[in-house]
Amino acid sequence: MNSISKPTSTHQKDFLLDLIIYLSVMFLIREIYFPKLHFITNGLFWSFSTLIIASWRMKVRNISWKDLGLRKPESFLKMILVTVGILVATPVLIIIFQKIRDVLPFTLTPDMSSENAVSKFGELKGNWVHFFTIIPFVLLQSTLEELLDRGFLISWFERLFSSTSFATVIAVILQALIFGFRHSYDISERSITVAIIGLVMGIAYVKFGRNLWPLIIAHCILNTMSMAGRVLD
Repeated sequence: MNSISKPTSTHQKDFLLDLIIYLSVMFLIREIYFPKLHFITNGLFWSFSTLIIASWRMKVRNISWKDLGLRKPESFLKMILVTVGILVATPVLIIIFQKIRDVLPFTLTPDMSSENAVSKFGELKGNWVHFFTIIPFVLLQSTLEELLDRGFLISWFERLFSSTSFATVIAVILQALIFGFRHSYDISERSITVAIIGLVMGIAYVKFGRNLWPLIIAHCILNTMSMAGRVLD
């Protein structure tokens, strides 16, 4: 895994402060919910609010989104291969998890995502008009999650700890756990499944050039397939 320059203790305190501010806002902002607005609208409000905080702290540290990977890929072939790799690895790991979940030493909360999807996104079964109405917002949300969960969180966790490969491993794991927990606020099949997705994305990010575009494309494809599956179900 690629590493970063070693931060000083003063810089580590700075990045710790950034993470405290960022994570506090990320979770607390979700306590604000506008019941008259669509769930996707609320979700985008949460993500854009968090994006503002991340961008603010990045400006303070003189770090840009380009520095974190929102830049033109050096090789489009590599971008395609990394995207395909993510799309293959993700379902494989999820299938493995589903095979071993019954032997885990703890009980998982049942996955209620199918039932919750109707309340969140509306009735999609057989409704392609509704699908094409909401999918642009789903793709926007997917993009924001990659910017924040992979680009910002991994980089800030690394800077908080050190320049070692071990610090990078911890950063990838922590962002995946936060990503999974944020989607259901419990230890459930859904939270672990989402954490697996975050883990795959995080590994791809640090192993293949820290470019966000393969992750964004793969995330958009995965969510498009998931939503399309609800239409065809």
